Amino acid sequence: MPELRHIRRLPEALVNRIAAGEVVERPASALKELIENAIDAGAGQITVRLGEGGLTLIEVTDDGCGMTADEIALALERHATSKLPESLIGSDHALDRVVTLGFRGEALPSIASVARVTIESRARAGGEAWRRVVDHGVLIADGPAALPPGTRVRVEHLFGQVPARRKFLRSARSEWAAALDVVRRLAMARPDIGFSLDHDGRRALHVQPGDRLDVRVAQLVARDLPENAVAVDLARGDYHLVGVAGLPTYNRGVADHQYLFVNGRPVKDRLLIGAVRGAYADMLARDRHAVLALFLSLPAEAVDVNVHPAKTEVRFRDTALVRGLIVTGLRHALTSGDQRSAQAPDRLGMAAWQAEPVGPDAPVLPRPVSLFAHAAPRLGEAGAAWRGYEAAVMAPLAARAEPATTPVPDGTAHPLGVARGQVARTYIVAEADDGLVIVDQHAAHERLVLEALRASGAGQGDAPAQALLLPEVVELDEPEADRLEEASADLARFGLVLERFGPAAVLVRAVPAALAKGDPQALVRDVADDLARHGASLLVGERIDLVLATMACHGSVRAGRVLSVAEMNALLREMEVTPRSGQCNHGRPTWIKLAHGDIAKLFGRT
Repeated sequence: MPELRHIRRLPEALVNRIAAGEVVERPASALKELIENAIDAGAGQITVRLGEGGLTLIEVTDDGCGMTADEIALALERHATSKLPESLIGSDHALDRVVTLGFRGEALPSIASVARVTIESRARAGGEAWRRVVDHGVLIADGPAALPPGTRVRVEHLFGQVPARRKFLRSARSEWAAALDVVRRLAMARPDIGFSLDHDGRRALHVQPGDRLDVRVAQLVARDLPENAVAVDLARGDYHLVGVAGLPTYNRGVADHQYLFVNGRPVKDRLLIGAVRGAYADMLARDRHAVLALFLSLPAEAVDVNVHPAKTEVRFRDTALVRGLIVTGLRHALTSGDQRSAQAPDRLGMAAWQAEPVGPDAPVLPRPVSLFAHAAPRLGEAGAAWRGYEAAVMAPLAARAEPATTPVPDGTAHPLGVARGQVARTYIVAEADDGLVIVDQHAAHERLVLEALRASGAGQGDAPAQALLLPEVVELDEPEADRLEEASADLARFGLVLERFGPAAVLVRAVPAALAKGDPQALVRDVADDLARHGASLLVGERIDLVLATMACHGSVRAGRVLSVAEMNALLREMEVTPRSGQCNHGRPTWIKLAHGDIAKLFGRT
């Protein structure tokens, strides 16, 4: 054990560096604090300049209220703030009524203890501009400056004299991605303020002040979001939820496109994220995520923002009300608003699987012909009613389908049997000599495509590729385009040939031959999501498998597609000779079998 020593006070410089570890984790953290200060100062326009993702330069300029020379000096002292009303300071309720983004008085002194910070400001009320420079906690300049009303804060060489922290920062591209996300979220929260962002001398983001909320969200998330989203607007007392929610069919492979705000503050709160997941639970696959921006307004005393120095976590006084508001608001918007791709299951159709029409007054319910027509002769009086219904309603469908009259094959040679029909345009029902087989057509075909890609040499350098007659441009976030560019050589080994096409787009020149009929746009976006989720942390072999699995998903038969009997049987035969066809690429089963004995138990025959 270390030798115990006398208790003593730590030097002020060391105290500030310890505090900086909580407040300034990376360049994006410092950038967030500076922009929040500009917003709190009443800025109408905020301009941001970054160098190497913020590693060498972070500069934030605003046209807010500005500061006098004395206020600049005080701003660089710990726990000095203008954000709490003077009437509340000393009150037990001071932190319960915070309405500004910053309020701790820690950000500027913490940043100044681990970087070279230059603050230039001129108060809007009048007076001369002033400049103060602090280099890693040491004052090196203090004097007049030339500046219009407002404030400019320049941070250079973050952690330049703290090598233990500097070496844990990521690459310039990774830090740039985090910084861009910070600016995007804060700009989304305040559509009344104009924002511009330059990175290494190039304009990366620019939005005008006074935008409508939905317009600002679309500018910052995706141009095609308005065509694929519904408006959310629900109020309960003093709680009000507004926003834009993507349709379930408009989804992503990662949750990076979910933007949540509480009283104008960007947050990443587990309660809110869980509520969003619950609202979309029966509309999205488990590995897909909704695209949305939600803005929750509530009384300041009903939420605690003083949970963590980063101020991205909050606590609600009434968690049940908040969760209920989000779940109800989203579901109401998705089901009672625009019905483009969010229709609820048909209750009459669902009831058809649970009740048999009996008697002359019984409701006539649609039933799948291929599963039940063979039972009509044994239904007695009900059989006649069924045949009449079949002739009037189901005959046109039966005429377009291929008859399933193939004899049941030998169970040893074909354990998955013969297709007898399709349920909900998603599941194939087959009859084997030892039971009933139900196959998830998308999951099964996804595995078949993956194994075909592997067999073709994808990832080994010789995968066949299909060149596109007209190369397709895919617009992305700049960090997504960066990741795809870095991985382009590996992707070419799979048959996916990309090249950079400007700061925020890639050009698709070829796709894997097995996916020639797929959607290049969706394929590239999902591959970008995979790279964002796993990055370079995985071994090369693991990354190959992940990208191949994503490609296979786009080349497979989708749920909801009507298959002919011949297509269903072809799928079954291919499954029987394909390795690992019992599980999809995500580990879920592709088929289940009900043995004759299991079916007999369901009907109490044993």
